[in-house]
Amino acid sequence: MWQFFIRRILSAIPTLIVISFIIFAVLDLAPGDPTGNLPMTVPPEVRAQVREALGADDPFIVQYLKWARQFFYYEPVALLEEATGWSILGENSLRIVSWQTRSPVFDLIAQRLPQTLWVVGLAYLFSILIAVPIGVISAYKQYSIFDQLGTFVALLGFSVPTFFTGLMAILIFSVQLRWLPSIYDTTLVVNSWSSFLQQVQQMIMPVMVLTFFNASQLSRFMRSSMLENLSQDYARTARSKGLQERIVVLGHVLRNSLIPVVTLIALGVPTIFTGAIITEQIFRVNGIGDLLIRGIYNSDIPLVQTLTFVFAVLIVLFNIVADLAYGFLDPRIRYG
Repeated sequence: MWQFFIRRILSAIPTLIVISFIIFAVLDLAPGDPTGNLPMTVPPEVRAQVREALGADDPFIVQYLKWARQFFYYEPVALLEEATGWSILGENSLRIVSWQTRSPVFDLIAQRLPQTLWVVGLAYLFSILIAVPIGVISAYKQYSIFDQLGTFVALLGFSVPTFFTGLMAILIFSVQLRWLPSIYDTTLVVNSWSSFLQQVQQMIMPVMVLTFFNASQLSRFMRSSMLENLSQDYARTARSKGLQERIVVLGHVLRNSLIPVVTLIALGVPTIFTGAIITEQIFRVNGIGDLLIRGIYNSDIPLVQTLTFVFAVLIVLFNIVADLAYGFLDPRIRYG
């Protein structure tokens, strides 16, 4: 298992290098000027000096090599310095800096990440806890009232976009009933029971919207996978041996049915760290998704490049995690 893990990590390195080059090339070709938000009264020579100071006029390959050195060397060393208190680079540390705020990009990510984890992370956890049991019961009781109702709700949740369900939730629970706040207060500090209740109240709607969308998708995959395995020969053999139905379904069928679902769950985990862009915009959650939108709007190329590549790294890593999970779920799979 460890040999397989090490091989996959080593094979992922050239893949990530190619991905980083493609991301950098695409964003370099995209329209946008880091001085575009400056007042019109700023003279052209001052704009040229700003672009030169930011390195925006450097050749493409020079910009890419600078960014790669910052991402793969200076940022890990800066993280090590912060964790240990050591002084390795001193004043020569050249971290990836946002063109708009002149702050290190990873510091901006660290500031926004807790809000995203609270909202998107909890929503994803709830969606898994809800979708797996619903998918199992719907498949085992196929064409029952529970299955038909679950199918209707799942298709509704998967078909309706989150911006519509988010706006409907605001109209119902904030405007009409006045139960929940419509805007997420990111400045709220949880230091008492009342502030904790306020935090829970403002999290209910965005978490509910994302849970409804994710659970609808996962439950349909879970149901389809369970239906495929319930009719397999090994399930009939287990029943013929006199095993209880609960053991057949939960101990044999469910374990094999989780294999394709684990892939879907693993590929969805990176969204916890990258944020739900639409939902964060609707509820004004000051998370990673909002940070990415602001970076695109302001032509903040280093910020957008770094966030996009971090997302790609997470996808590759969780693909490896999914492959490792197959070995635990399916005894036929062995990594040697």
